[in-house]
This record gives sequence, structure tokens and C-alpha cells, in this order.
Amino acid sequence: MRKIFFTIVVILLVNISFVSAYEHNFTETKQLIDSGISCDKLSDEQLEVMGDYYMEQMHPGEAHELMDEMMGGEGSESLKQMHIQMAKRFYCDGSFNGMKSGGMMNMMGGTGLNGSLWWMMSVVGMLFWIALLVVLILLIIWLYKKIIGQATNSGSALEILKKRFVKGEITKKEFESMKNEIR
Repeated sequence: MRKIFFTIVVILLVNISFVSAYEHNFTETKQLIDSGISCDKLSDEQLEVMGDYYMEQMHPGEAHELMDEMMGGEGSESLKQMHIQMAKRFYCDGSFNGMKSGGMMNMMGGTGLNGSLWWMMSVVGMLFWIALLVVLILLIIWLYKKIIGQATNSGSALEILKKRFVKGEITKKEFESMKNEIR
């Protein structure tokens, strides 16, 4: 039981560390975006990272990974070009509502499709993670009860008595006598 619980905790901690490590990569990108540097001074690598950042803002977490896979997968030239084009559109052209001036917060409070779409995606994403967390907690509780229940049932006096009778360690008369004493 303890091994299973320990394994689950380790898996959760590893996942959390991957998520936080992934988020830290965007700190420098966010600083680059906030600096307001001219697009003609940005390299393709910087534009690619900026596009990746914008993609994460629009499709957080697992949705971002799925979008990346649909566009060719990690390390593909098609994904790289898509990220570069997103950065050019959102950062250089400023065609994404509020993206250049105030980040995603302006878009959330903005009017029109972009603002309402972002808000809806945020709510759906948040509900997804809450539901996933609830399911995970319920699974852990169920496993815990199942394992504890098995340990309790296998050690009850009546179960032990039945096993001894089946193995032939005690006679039927002894079994009935002991069973009456247990009750």
C-alpha cells in the first residue's frame, strides 16, 4: 500500500516539476515581448519562441501539445514556421486584440470574438483540470480503501478459520465450535 501511494506522489511531483520548468522557459520570452524590441531586430529563433509563448497563452498545457502535434510535432520545420508566423502576426503586426500592448489580460476584457473566445477557453481549461484533479483524488481514495479492505478481510478471524478448514488443519467439528465462539 505504501509503495503504491509513494509511487503516485512521486509521479505527481514529477509532473508538477515538468509543468513549472516549462513555465519558467516563458519568463525570458515574456521579458522579450515586454521590452517592445523592433521586429526587424528579432532573429527567427526569438520569433519562434515568442510564437510558442502565444500558442501557450491561447491553448494552455495539453491543448498546446496537441496543437503542436497537429502542426508537425516538436522539432519539425512546419511547427517552427507556424510559431514564427504567429509571432509576426501577434507581436509585429499587432493584429491580435490586446496582445502587443497588454498581453492576454486585455484580450480577456476586450470585446468581440477574441475576448469571449479566450474567456471561454480559459473556463473550459480550468474546469478540465479541476475535473482531472477530482478524478485523481477519487481514484487514490478508491485504491486506498480497496487495499485496506483487502488487508482487513484477509485477516478476519472467520476468514482464517475457513482457510484452516479448507487446508484440513481442523475438523468440521472444530470448525463449527470455533465459528460459534467467534460470533
